[in-house]
Amino acid sequence: MTKLTPSIAVGGAGAPKAAETCAEDFDRTRPSRVGLYDPRNEHDACGVGFIAHMKNEASHSIVEKGLEILENLTHRGAVGADPLMGDGAGMLVQIPHGFFKAVMAEQGIDLPEPGHYGVGHIFMPQDAELRAAIETLVEEVIAAEGQTVIGWRDVPVSNESLSKAPEIVATEPVHRQLFIARSPALSSDDEFERRLYILRKVISNRVYAEYDTRDTGFYPVSLSSRTIVYKGMFLAYQLGAYYADLKDERFQSALALVHQRFSTNTFPSWKLSHPYRMGAHNGEIPNSSATTSPSSGRSPMKASRTPPASTMRSNSWCRAAIRCPMP
Repeated sequence: MTKLTPSIAVGGAGAPKAAETCAEDFDRTRPSRVGLYDPRNEHDACGVGFIAHMKNEASHSIVEKGLEILENLTHRGAVGADPLMGDGAGMLVQIPHGFFKAVMAEQGIDLPEPGHYGVGHIFMPQDAELRAAIETLVEEVIAAEGQTVIGWRDVPVSNESLSKAPEIVATEPVHRQLFIARSPALSSDDEFERRLYILRKVISNRVYAEYDTRDTGFYPVSLSSRTIVYKGMFLAYQLGAYYADLKDERFQSALALVHQRFSTNTFPSWKLSHPYRMGAHNGEIPNSSATTSPSSGRSPMKASRTPPASTMRSNSWCRAAIRCPMP
């Protein structure tokens, strides 16, 4: 690929020209059309899709369309020796308040109004004793941070479409959702959201410290009063088949950000699936180290070759990031 000059201007009168030049350089790296090959069919790395209602009106239709977008990205997902295992797929949506209020009422729990509670989707270990110990630790941290646990929920899933290979089955997490009440001392939605961000960090650090940083199977997929993430080591069609919530008519959102991962420099895993908590990206982010990546055995790009901001136009550096309003 043509070397990108770090001194390209960002912003100002020269920025559009610089971006166009970068795009032209990118195009020149591809071979000409020959035989069955057509450069117009070139695609980079992962598949990303986004849909939103312009007036922020939540509906199940948005969720359905998000799943449809994801399934249309199937051709960009990686498949290895096991055709039932993908590198990962997922969806970020607004918190479906009506849905959660109804399902938690079945447990005798009355949820507060939107903005006055947060929801965490957490990957938990399969071992019941270890899972109980981690949940106790999580509740202790929440209390110490001045918030209140409303309750837990088992997320209904069906792994019928997933691979039954023993080594793959062993990696499947137990899915739990955690509901946290907003402290009366917090006066705004933004302040609560910031507290949840800090809370997630503190919880993660406590769990990792308690178990000497080893991988226990615990991973906070998301923790927010605004959005929630459903993801896993899926092929595109498996996301909707796995999570029953996403097929429930009461599960509504005004936006959906979907992603199918094509792992190129890290081993696939449940926690590395996208979307992440605030966005998703198309293409792997280069490692800043010049040494060989221990997870892949490949030599990552050097930091000095990281394209400047003005080159983000290139598909391999395209990102989607959002700040979601309340539903």
